Amino acid sequence: MKCRILHESAGRMRVHMSAYRMSPHQADLLEYYLRDLAFIRDVKVYDRTGDAVILFEKGCRDRVCGALSRFDYETEEERALVPDHTGREVGKVYEEKLVAAVLGRGFRQLFFPAPLRMVWTAAASVRFIAAGLQCLLKGKLEVSVLDAAAITASMLRGDFKTAASVMFLLRVGEILEEWTHKKSVDDLARSMSLKVDRVWMKTEGEDVLVPVKSVKEGDRIIVHTSNVIPLDGIVDEGEMTVNQSSMTGESAPVEKHHGSPVFAGTVVEEGECVIRVTKTAGSGKYDQIVRMIEESEKLKSGTETRAFHLADRLVPYSLGGTLLTYLLTRNVNRALAFLMVDFSCALKLSMPLTVLSAIREAGTRDISVKGGKFLEAVSQADTIVFDKTGTLTHASPRVASVIPFGENDETEVLRLAACLEEHFPHSIANAVVEEALVRNVRHDEMHSRVEYIVAHGISSHVGGKKTVIGSYHFVFEDEKCSIPEGEEEKFRNIPDEYSHLYLAVDGVLAAVILIFDPLREEAAEVIDCLHAMGISRICMMTGDNERTARVIAKGLNIDEFHAEVLPADKAAFIRKEHELGRKVIMVGDGVNDTPALSEADAGIAISDGAAIAREVADITIASDSLYQLLILRRLSDLMMKRIGRNYRTIISFNMMLIALGVAGVLTPALSSLLHNTSTIFIGLQSMTDLMEKEEEQKLLHA
Repeated sequence: MKCRILHESAGRMRVHMSAYRMSPHQADLLEYYLRDLAFIRDVKVYDRTGDAVILFEKGCRDRVCGALSRFDYETEEERALVPDHTGREVGKVYEEKLVAAVLGRGFRQLFFPAPLRMVWTAAASVRFIAAGLQCLLKGKLEVSVLDAAAITASMLRGDFKTAASVMFLLRVGEILEEWTHKKSVDDLARSMSLKVDRVWMKTEGEDVLVPVKSVKEGDRIIVHTSNVIPLDGIVDEGEMTVNQSSMTGESAPVEKHHGSPVFAGTVVEEGECVIRVTKTAGSGKYDQIVRMIEESEKLKSGTETRAFHLADRLVPYSLGGTLLTYLLTRNVNRALAFLMVDFSCALKLSMPLTVLSAIREAGTRDISVKGGKFLEAVSQADTIVFDKTGTLTHASPRVASVIPFGENDETEVLRLAACLEEHFPHSIANAVVEEALVRNVRHDEMHSRVEYIVAHGISSHVGGKKTVIGSYHFVFEDEKCSIPEGEEEKFRNIPDEYSHLYLAVDGVLAAVILIFDPLREEAAEVIDCLHAMGISRICMMTGDNERTARVIAKGLNIDEFHAEVLPADKAAFIRKEHELGRKVIMVGDGVNDTPALSEADAGIAISDGAAIAREVADITIASDSLYQLLILRRLSDLMMKRIGRNYRTIISFNMMLIALGVAGVLTPALSSLLHNTSTIFIGLQSMTDLMEKEEEQKLLHA
């Protein structure tokens, strides 16, 4: 592709593509093509001008030029890089609507003669008057009635200019609100889209791990407990229960057996199945999520809902004020002050814009929020509960050592453990699989059906012998396994500073895998900052042993900890906090955290954790740093402060306009202009970023 370099400096280049006009899709193709290159740090493509600003690594100028020369809009490889929806098209549609509204208004003012402007205004008013009449016919007095009354009263007085101004500003407000809502929903849907890169495929030989994009219609894939189902299909073998609330709204898990349909994005709660694929990757998950969000009330925070109700409740008072003022003054202009100025426009515009902008801003910081009420809950929370493994500790713990028992070989027990653990994406399971990879220990499938017992362990059969791996409670108390005779002393001398994973075969201990689970470097500082931000009670709940939990809690200045807990215990603890009148945040990453994530006012999942945890959670944060919890808390506080400030500004400013109108200081036209101008100003201000970059950097390096 030919292009011209417009400007360049060290590590930065602005180029203009040779195409006469660049469509939004072409801009996405170029942007995602460049972003996929390792030496490109950042890129921004402007479809209106056909320009691209590229930031690249030092010394890579020639590589950038080579990549641009090789680029082609028609190449299949480039097309595969672009998601189904990127948000660029949404922005362009509403930009054009807004520009058309403004230019149309200007054109009519400049070129339409007065009689034609009157006809146009009367025709345009039909929509608003009809909406007001429909509301009255339903027995309601809402904002649409007030708008219709203001427009009608202005036209009856012959003031078509004021009526046109009111309708124009209402239209601009509608476009801005719809644009921000669509964009926020679009951003949120894309952040919730599936992040499944590879999938187990059933073949005639052994099962193989393949890229999800390579799966074709008719292929058979395997899913296990806690796995997200990556593609639509039909169950071919096995049975399982599936959480498909995100697709159908069903709260209870649904049983699936041979012939049952399954949907991409739903999560296996228990069991395993072989699925015959009916739809390949990228065929509808996004649109399903968009429908789910748009039909859900989750986007509305409690404050936002109260503002909407207040706006409608004030309508009768505005109409009553209009009538009373006219009866007392017999002055139409003064009476119209109540109709030209209402609280609803600004309240109904600024509140959702603030909430949705906060969701959008969180998304730019790798924080996916499913609704405004969860940001409100984060701001109001006074208690936060942390899971330990993969949350306060690193998401990728390491195996310190493998201690075999009996006649077992260290390599063979690691091979067996990795074979069982590879199907379950928990941090400790990942550590075992990673250790096998480091030691170059191949672990082919050699077990029968794998059964996952939440918060306990895994059970299967290998070579006809029952094999279990998991916690002490599961292996020795539930499964009644024993220590090989003569090795009791060896067992007692296992170091306590590590987490222990027990492997038993045919009822006898085969190995103990010691897991080194280092704390996140930022954990102590983040907890101190959360205390400073108003979180009065920070708790840690873990299935690990009490000695390990006590050491971690002391080192992190945690107020309270509970060790050796089950999933139900975490949820019960949160219910108890609710009974005490506390707002609770739960932070976790595993299958065993899902009951607590559901129970909390705001459940926060670590993005590298189990799929079902991300599905159940209200908020998902990237796992590279707990500092994002500080960003989330501060962003939530700023959102609530802006909502409060907007509320006070709207009420006080509009009351002032009404008072000045009733006093005869302001004409109806001027009142309407000031009211609608302030509404747009507050709406635009509500769309601005809540957090300054400098403040974000301080929190990220607190």
